[in-house]
Amino acid sequence: MASPEEPRKEGGGGESGGSADEKGGGGDANANVRPFEYYGWVYHLAGHKIEFFRRRFLWIRGTYLQMFKRDPHQHPGIKPIRRGYVGHKVMVEELGSRKVNHEDVYVLRFYNRLDQSKRGEIACPTPEEAQKWMEAFHRAKQQVEYDLSNGGSARKNLNEEAEIDLQRHRRRVGRYARGLKKLIKRGQGQDMRHSRELCRRPTGEFDGDAGDAIEAHEWKCVRTFNGVRIFEDVAGHKNGKGVLVKAVGVIDASADTVFEVVLNLDREKRYEWDILTGDLELVDSLNGHYDIVYGTYDPRYLTRWTSKRDFVFSRQWFRGQDGTYTILHFPTVHKKRPPKSGYRRTKINPSTWEIRNINSSSVHPRCLATQMLEINAEGWFGWKNNQSSKFEKSVPHALLCQVSGLRAYIGAASADEANKASGKLVNGEGNDQFYDAIGTDSSSTSSDDSDNEVEPNSKENKENIKTDLWARAKSSLRRTLVREFCTGADPIALDPHDFQGSMRLGTNDADRDCWTSPNGSGFVIRGKTYLKDNAKIAGGDPLLKLIAVDWLKIDNPISNIALHSSSLVQSEAGKRLPFIFVLNLQVPAKPNYSLVLYYAAERPVKENSLLGRFIDGTDTFRDSRFKLIPSIQEGYWMVKRAVGTKACLLGKAVTCKYSRHDNFLEIDVDIGSSSVARSVIGLVLGYVTSLVVDLAILIEGKEEEELPEYILGTVRLNRVRLESAVPLKD
Repeated sequence: MASPEEPRKEGGGGESGGSADEKGGGGDANANVRPFEYYGWVYHLAGHKIEFFRRRFLWIRGTYLQMFKRDPHQHPGIKPIRRGYVGHKVMVEELGSRKVNHEDVYVLRFYNRLDQSKRGEIACPTPEEAQKWMEAFHRAKQQVEYDLSNGGSARKNLNEEAEIDLQRHRRRVGRYARGLKKLIKRGQGQDMRHSRELCRRPTGEFDGDAGDAIEAHEWKCVRTFNGVRIFEDVAGHKNGKGVLVKAVGVIDASADTVFEVVLNLDREKRYEWDILTGDLELVDSLNGHYDIVYGTYDPRYLTRWTSKRDFVFSRQWFRGQDGTYTILHFPTVHKKRPPKSGYRRTKINPSTWEIRNINSSSVHPRCLATQMLEINAEGWFGWKNNQSSKFEKSVPHALLCQVSGLRAYIGAASADEANKASGKLVNGEGNDQFYDAIGTDSSSTSSDDSDNEVEPNSKENKENIKTDLWARAKSSLRRTLVREFCTGADPIALDPHDFQGSMRLGTNDADRDCWTSPNGSGFVIRGKTYLKDNAKIAGGDPLLKLIAVDWLKIDNPISNIALHSSSLVQSEAGKRLPFIFVLNLQVPAKPNYSLVLYYAAERPVKENSLLGRFIDGTDTFRDSRFKLIPSIQEGYWMVKRAVGTKACLLGKAVTCKYSRHDNFLEIDVDIGSSSVARSVIGLVLGYVTSLVVDLAILIEGKEEEELPEYILGTVRLNRVRLESAVPLKD
């Protein structure tokens, strides 16, 4: 990777001219503005009996993509080996890390959502680069959608040009495969020696904004050491199953750097910072976001008489749209690693890592690393109350020390590499805002390295802020109704009891296997002045009313449910409603499930309002605006960490199909189209009967006239049973 002091022109990237404003279904039509550009070195994944990568220069210019063998900036006149436009049906999926010749690369898959045979894969040296390429493809898709909607010469040119296909047959693929054998013999090989110079970090910036929901933890700082604070969840003692504790520290490196260090299993590197689990071995890799790891440790430095121990655990990880990394560790078993002679097999504590960039006035990136784990309540209270040294000789303490070890290790590496301009330690980019809402994690703060953590100070302060935000949301709700609906029409009374869905409406929060619709006070959204000061307000009452929920069991995922004869939308009562918003969440499992939410408007929607433009807009416009905010109110803490509370632009994360007919719009969300989403939903289904899940949907406001945002609809799912799902009626 080129250093910032000595920028390299080749392999560079950037945004040429001004970025297009997104209005309606596309961007600014100003012909004087140069088209968006993004370029750099990537690996192109191909295969012929064996899988291999080739180093290629990829260039997105406006709506077109070209692939070269050499940098066209240095070799003018060179012809591309692949070219085509980025069709609006192209989907981009992050497949996670993959090891190639002992190097970790991060793979992106491209496919046509209507033709699965059209697909291809590229790889980047860092997850940050992979995210940048995802955003670049989304920008190109938006421009294509705009050009097609305008017709004329733009439509003609696009029709004459083929969509990009990175996987079509190549005549010389056999020669490439033979060349790979030579590459392996050379060890690292020239391509892999330069793996960290594949992509110079482009200068184009992408919006990674997301929103949060309010969580129900109350964190209290109980110890500090080496710039790291130890917190205890004092609100979680009632469950009696254990105590949640976490270590929090600021690290002088980007989140990408820290993530790679935590995930790296190399023994020599882990010995530099991990005082407990330095000996780790990869047992099985299930996909780019999920693997099984075997480890050993010698606890004699902790307890004199304890024998050596070994353990097996699974790791799941994913990167949020705001750049935050989440890593989940679960104890598990694996047939390849039975108990080892001379070792005592033990179960590690369930734990999570959360690594997120923070804003800093310094030119160097910083991130906040949080490690959370569940430990035995009796032992914890004994250590805490007695203030004895026994805690310092425990396995949980050794695990919590990993954050401190990371701080020291990366700090030392940063000092050693200062003159070498290490790309990893100085090229990370912080997000404009790493969290959008007020969490309920009440934390006592200390002065050590906490100035940029932006954690609420106390439970009392949070309640005061929450009340103020809610009052502001109430005052803006009336203005929102006028802005989005035809207020001249008489409203229709909406009573959920007048409509029938397969899942019943709950009577109270203690009810089970049912749904309710909470207000929006648990969610924080963009306020009127957000574009100037990033100010947020609490979500007000939902604009649309949830009138019914279907919980369906199906053999194969089904779309266009609203057109089915047994659907609520096709009933006489449904046909009389001014507008119905249907959200079909397709849940991958055996069998498959569909959670169908029906939201109704009491008045007609204004055609030129944000909601009106979303209803009748293009798929690309909808993909770029439709957000979902999850929040698990009750349930296992590991599931809460996996799901998170960040808002997600669904069209960028999974495949969404839209169906606009008569008085309704249906969105079919294919959760199984993303390997990350499949992994998370699989975890959720394992605990679903004990979960209380809140969801909020909204349309992202990007222009001043579209603010403040509003909650479009909410739902609370109370301890849903899988067996209560019913087949779709014929």
